[in-house]
Amino acid sequence: MKSIIKKTAIIFSIFIIISLLGLWIWSQQTYKPSEQLFQLVEPTSIIYKEDWIVFQPQNDPVAGLIIYPGAKVEPEAYSYLGKQLSLEGYVVFIPEFTFNFPILDSNKAQEIITHYPEIKHWFVGGHSLGGVSAAMFAQNHIKELTGLILLGSYPSNEDRFSSVDFPILSIYGEKDGLTTVDKIKETEELLSTNAQLVEIQGGNHSQFGIYGFQKGDHKATISAKNQQQQIIDIISKWLGDTLNE
Repeated sequence: MKSIIKKTAIIFSIFIIISLLGLWIWSQQTYKPSEQLFQLVEPTSIIYKEDWIVFQPQNDPVAGLIIYPGAKVEPEAYSYLGKQLSLEGYVVFIPEFTFNFPILDSNKAQEIITHYPEIKHWFVGGHSLGGVSAAMFAQNHIKELTGLILLGSYPSNEDRFSSVDFPILSIYGEKDGLTTVDKIKETEELLSTNAQLVEIQGGNHSQFGIYGFQKGDHKATISAKNQQQQIIDIISKWLGDTLNE
C-alpha cells in the first residue's frame, strides 16, 4: 500500500513539474516590440525600475497611469503610448508579470502606487487580458483610483461597475478579431454610468501595442502609428477631462 501511495505521489509530482514547465515554455513565446517601435522610441529612453518600465514627464506629473500589457505581450511594446503620454505630463508605468500573464497578479498596480506616494491621482488600464486584470484591480480599489482605461478589453462578469459613477474609458478597434465590436457591445452593461466608449475606425487588436500581427486578429486598414496616435489623443483628452471634473 505504501509503495502504491509513493508511486502515485511521484507520478503526480512529475505531472506538476511537466505542466509548470509547459506553462513556462508557452509563456516565453511572447510578442516582442517590433522594429517599428524602436524607430519611434529610442531604446535608451525606456527606463527600467523594479519590475516595470517608466516614462517620466519633464515636470512634476499631473497624474500616474499604469498600463497592464496584453497576455504574452512584452511591456516594451507599449513604449510609444507611454512615451507620448509622458510628454502630455503623465508618468506612465508598464509592469512586467509572472509568465507574461497579467491575470495572475491583478494587484501589481498596488506595488507601483505604494512606491510613488507623492502622486495623488492614479489611473489604471490595460490591453486585452491586461484590461481584464486592470478592471479586477480597479473594482477592488475604486477609492484609490481616478479612472480605468480599457484598450480592446472589457471587465469580467465578476467585476461589474454598473452601480457606480466611476470614470471608465473603453477604446476598441473596428477590425479587432479578438475583442470584437460585438463583444464590446455585449459587455457594455458591465461598465459604469460614467463610461465613454470610442471606436477606432480601421483599427485592430494588435495595434494597441507595436509588436506585429497577433494570431486570430483581423488586418487593420490604418497604420500602427495612426492607430497609436488616435489612442494617445483619445486618452490624453479623457484624462484631462476626468481630472477637471
